[in-house]
Amino acid sequence: MGKIVVKRKLDLDELFGRTVAIDAYNVIYQFLSIIRQPDGTPLMGPNGEVTSHLSGLFYRTMEIMQKGIKPIYVFDGIPSHLKQRTIMARIGRREQARAQWEQAKIEGDEEAMRIKAQASTRITKEVVASSMELLDCLGVGYIKAPGEGEAQASVMAADGVVYAACSQDYDTLLFGAPRIVRNLTFSGRRKLPRKNVYINVETEIIDLNNTLAHLGITREQLIWLGILIGTDFNEGIDKVGPKTALKISKSAGSIEDVKRYVAEKLNSSFDVDIKEVESLFTNPEVRRIDLEEVKSLTAISCNKQATVEFMCNQHGFSQDRIGKFLDVFESASNKQRQKGIDAWLSG
Repeated sequence: MGKIVVKRKLDLDELFGRTVAIDAYNVIYQFLSIIRQPDGTPLMGPNGEVTSHLSGLFYRTMEIMQKGIKPIYVFDGIPSHLKQRTIMARIGRREQARAQWEQAKIEGDEEAMRIKAQASTRITKEVVASSMELLDCLGVGYIKAPGEGEAQASVMAADGVVYAACSQDYDTLLFGAPRIVRNLTFSGRRKLPRKNVYINVETEIIDLNNTLAHLGITREQLIWLGILIGTDFNEGIDKVGPKTALKISKSAGSIEDVKRYVAEKLNSSFDVDIKEVESLFTNPEVRRIDLEEVKSLTAISCNKQATVEFMCNQHGFSQDRIGKFLDVFESASNKQRQKGIDAWLSG
């Protein structure tokens, strides 16, 4: 879907003073996948606990908050039964990747080690708990969604209580987020797998209404397009890419038309009830949040002492480095606070 949506490069200064809802599982998975040793081993604390996610959460959250951006992390709740199917399939693939990672270690294939290690990434209860504890120390607000985190973030953006939903997952667009920020926690130089080539990953923003206007479709048809390609809740139709999916969706008047086209013209079928998938996107299980709650979630102060205790004493990070980042953040926060006061007085 990335090839047909309307997106542009986003300067983080554009988000100054704005609140964004971040799909927590999405970014934590990124940190766990990417922040690893050359052989694929994740960062580990003094007691053998995985700390890659803590490193990513700390440094990247500090960075975006120094830009005056107010993050609220949204954690997944109980997945739908359709998502549980996807999760089980992913578990199988991760177990296979872990076995391949071990084999690559034996063979000394460093590139394969890194790739298979990333593919074996999983988020555990311990990872979630430690992530929340760090956010508590940093004074960063978070909520637990009743269902999908990206659905909750999308509805918060659609309701106008946050400026945008932040996720790498294009399903976020199908949930109706008017604006999606991608690569907020993932920008910088990245090496392409099995190639000695590096690319610049830039923060970008996708506009839902501009995308719909550009494609000449409704949001409902965009959902059908996504279902044809494949979502977190269903497998796509084999050999149907974004352009073909767009053509089919444009010609359809209902989800039944889509199903009928796939059966009659493509001699294929969906793996699940796509009416149910459509309903998950149009009527997701979320909790309605008002501006007062958002304000309370973004008004928490960082506890510097607790952060140092958690990151350094408990999990083995450099006290000097963590302390310097906290000092820089504190200085930036004071300047932003003064800037806001000055703007108010001059107004």
